[in-house]
Amino acid sequence: MDLKWRISHVRGYLELGMVKEAKAELDAVPEEESRLPEVVALKVGMLQATEQWKALLKYAQELVTTEPEAAGWWIIRAYAARRATSVKAAQRILLEAEALHSKDATVQFNLACYACQLGDLPEAKARVVRAVALDSSFLKNAMDDPDLQPLRDAEPDWMNAGEEKS
Repeated sequence: MDLKWRISHVRGYLELGMVKEAKAELDAVPEEESRLPEVVALKVGMLQATEQWKALLKYAQELVTTEPEAAGWWIIRAYAARRATSVKAAQRILLEAEALHSKDATVQFNLACYACQLGDLPEAKARVVRAVALDSSFLKNAMDDPDLQPLRDAEPDWMNAGEEKS
């Protein structure tokens, strides 16, 4: 079967939540094509869907190495690290990513979440304000994200204070 068709099938199965079928298609990819970024990206999607965090961490690292300019791979790597190891490990990954993606709102927002979970509320607030300045849609996320609850509890009007300083 043509690789493009197989990739299309895997995507379709993953969208339908048919993980076993997606895995079977991925397993059928010839070895010489299995390391292509688009195939590895599908493996990442499948591992994320099945919450296989340690394996996901490995593949996300591979994607960060081959495509460091793609902020999304860094974010997925940090997400997997958070679940496989610790929030601190996830934070280290995104602090490294920030050197390449300082204007990526999702990187800033996730760094805010990690700082908040680690108890650094001033850093969390500064990161959220930065994320919202980069992309205003993150304001709603900031009001709802459970990782930021300690910030909302400690400083209910934190967003208004952050806007005054911007």
